[in-house]
Amino acid sequence: MIKANNTDRKSWIHIPANSDFPLQNIPFGVIQPLNQAPRLATRIGDFAIDLLKVSELGFFADFDLPKAIFSQAYLNDFMALGRATTRKIRDRIADLFDDAINKWNSREMKDELLFPLGEVEVLMPIKVGDYTDFYSSIEHATNLGKMFRDPANALLPNWRHIPVGYHGRASSIIASGQEIQRPYGQMRPDPEKPPVYGPCRLLDFELEVGFVIGKENELGHPISVQESEDHVFGLCLFNDWSARDIQKWEYVPLGPFLGKNFASTISPWIVTLDALEACRVQGPVQDPEVLPYLRSEGKKNFDIHLEVILTTESGVEHVLSESNFKYMYWNMAQQIAHHSVNGCNLRVGDMGASGTISGPEPGSYGSMLEICWQGTKPVELADGSQRKFLQNGDTLTLKGYGISNGIRIGFGEASGKIVDRILA
Repeated sequence: MIKANNTDRKSWIHIPANSDFPLQNIPFGVIQPLNQAPRLATRIGDFAIDLLKVSELGFFADFDLPKAIFSQAYLNDFMALGRATTRKIRDRIADLFDDAINKWNSREMKDELLFPLGEVEVLMPIKVGDYTDFYSSIEHATNLGKMFRDPANALLPNWRHIPVGYHGRASSIIASGQEIQRPYGQMRPDPEKPPVYGPCRLLDFELEVGFVIGKENELGHPISVQESEDHVFGLCLFNDWSARDIQKWEYVPLGPFLGKNFASTISPWIVTLDALEACRVQGPVQDPEVLPYLRSEGKKNFDIHLEVILTTESGVEHVLSESNFKYMYWNMAQQIAHHSVNGCNLRVGDMGASGTISGPEPGSYGSMLEICWQGTKPVELADGSQRKFLQNGDTLTLKGYGISNGIRIGFGEASGKIVDRILA
């Protein structure tokens, strides 16, 4: 068992009930205290742990670490040190803040090591190189096939044979809390009339889980499905905002473009696969059997409960969806193996996203397009208003957590408020 995951550990830091960040989580992110430079951090309860200060005080002195590794503005260099180093750091942090271990004087130095979250800015944790979005939920793909193609043959012929994906835009991936400007573009709302330009009218979310690459492969050297997870540093929540009307007009013949690349929101704390080890479950049976390079064994899916919450500008809250990462037909190891099978080189800091996660019931669908079934079944809110798609002033929040041996391991939030774009 990974030492940091020991369920008997209790921290001397106060951790609220049902916190996503117990001592057994120890995710990684980047913070900026007031009037100070960015630095790497972890989180326990409602406190950010300043890893630069932990290092300066000598708590990692027996590790062979680059001198400035914790004074970076992104996690990339730290991730590149490898999972063995990440495990040692997580274990040491767990020891430092374990109530039963008194080997170090970290408790006496708490004012130097801890920041209440309200006193720091939590920044974008990754300098994203390339980004790939997959399309790996069979329920989601089937729903869209029923809407836009043949209900009797909803899936395209390739869908059960390959984890379909496309290359997205890395520069517009942002951390939770940033406003989402309503995209403008070209649409054709009336098929009998010419296209028009203006603000997106059918703004949507997509509930996804992102993964971050922490180990590279050389160009021309595929990653096997058995080795794929060794290349993953950790996971985050991922909202792939979508402009459905712009997307519908542009996507033939080359697929998503301006309807997708205006913004994607992630949760800022990257949760390691080690922390989620006990959340592993078997995925669905894949039929027909996949080609040999995609055959994965063991528990490659993760039981992570996911929620999508809409909050109107007046404060009305509505849970739009409760879904689960375990529903994915194509798992992360298969996605990476397929991504690199042609020799494509993945680099530290690259991100992948699962694709929209939908479950078998309407209450578990991962987009407004499905929840409202193309606008034919509007959502009724407590104040009497309706939603078919997202409006200006709405805040959309993703939440997620798994239960690891009875302990909640979560991601925090991926949240963004929609505002209209002010054009010069």
